[in-house]
Amino acid sequence: MDLEEAFQLVGEFGGHQKRMVAVLVLLQIYMACQCMFIVLIGAVPEYQMEAVTQQGGDFTQTVTFKQDVSSIVTEWYLVKEEAYKVSLAGSLFFVGVLVGNVLFGPMSDKIGRKPIFLISLFLELLLAYGSALAPNYELFALSRMMVGMMNGGMALVCFILSQEYVGKAYWALTGTITNMTFAVGIALFALIGYYIRSWRNLATAVNCPGVLLFFFCIMLPESPRWLYSQGRTAQAEKVLQDFARRNGKGSVILKLRKTPGTTGSEKSSAGLLQLVSHRVLRCRTVVLMYVWYACSLVYYGLTMNASDDKGNLYLTVAMYGLKVLNASMPFMVFCLTGVSAGAMGLLLPETFNKPVAETLEELSAPAYQRILDTQVHLLADEPLSKRRGSESE
Repeated sequence: MDLEEAFQLVGEFGGHQKRMVAVLVLLQIYMACQCMFIVLIGAVPEYQMEAVTQQGGDFTQTVTFKQDVSSIVTEWYLVKEEAYKVSLAGSLFFVGVLVGNVLFGPMSDKIGRKPIFLISLFLELLLAYGSALAPNYELFALSRMMVGMMNGGMALVCFILSQEYVGKAYWALTGTITNMTFAVGIALFALIGYYIRSWRNLATAVNCPGVLLFFFCIMLPESPRWLYSQGRTAQAEKVLQDFARRNGKGSVILKLRKTPGTTGSEKSSAGLLQLVSHRVLRCRTVVLMYVWYACSLVYYGLTMNASDDKGNLYLTVAMYGLKVLNASMPFMVFCLTGVSAGAMGLLLPETFNKPVAETLEELSAPAYQRILDTQVHLLADEPLSKRRGSESE
């Protein structure tokens, strides 16, 4: 049978898959805290500069903070000429996210989803604790860039796993829940920051849930879709059979058919350049890049500006950047960008409930898509036992 047909047999979104996806979804809260970390620990309280006369008649300036605030600003006196270092630390984090996405995405395609996911999560936990213990700004900024690199790679593979563990009918659901939980994580980070004012204690506290989730992630299986795309059908069958057993379907015997281009001399050497050289992938890549740009523009454009507000940083409303929305022009830009991104999303096959190819060869094979579409339709309309009986006849 085909992979989608197998998912319908073992359960597209059974109890076992719900538990696995729940772990991945909860990780979004941890990732949100790391992304928004600089907003609270980079807070700049009111201060004044005082001139101090030293021996010999020289004058020096000292900084006196009017508020008892614990942040990297107050600890390392990042004001005046040194103020740029706060934004620099935040920017370095997202530079790391970019590098992590570029590096760990292809690595997960070649090595596997689970090993890359676990390695990046483990290293992120270690490096995040390093940020909390950094003795100076230079080591802090370096650790934030490395945390961003691990965060970018781990977040990418985490999202992919939340899709590949379930049937395609539930991709929109798991994807939406994942992104909604990230927004919840931003609000929870503000709440935690309200009660934990020491920036080092805050860095430690928001990292501890990640340690607990890491142990749950160790028990997650490899993606059956990745195994299938690599021609490792026997291993994919075992994972799917385990899904069926844990979903209460009992012992299920299934046989996945080989996909073209995954075995022997037919195996293709897919790479990053396929995103621009392949006609179909090139179009979809442009669409997805624009959609992601629109999401990032609104998401981070609002949340990262919260540190500039003069209100209470720890109020959830402030975290959504009301000051930015007071101006009509940015609001219109955000609105139009989001609407246009949603319209472009209609060009993707999932929005029309079309079958999604597992390999590049299938992507260019209309015959495969017609066969897959017919099989899924028949399976949805007829009982499996009846269809097997008709096939044997």
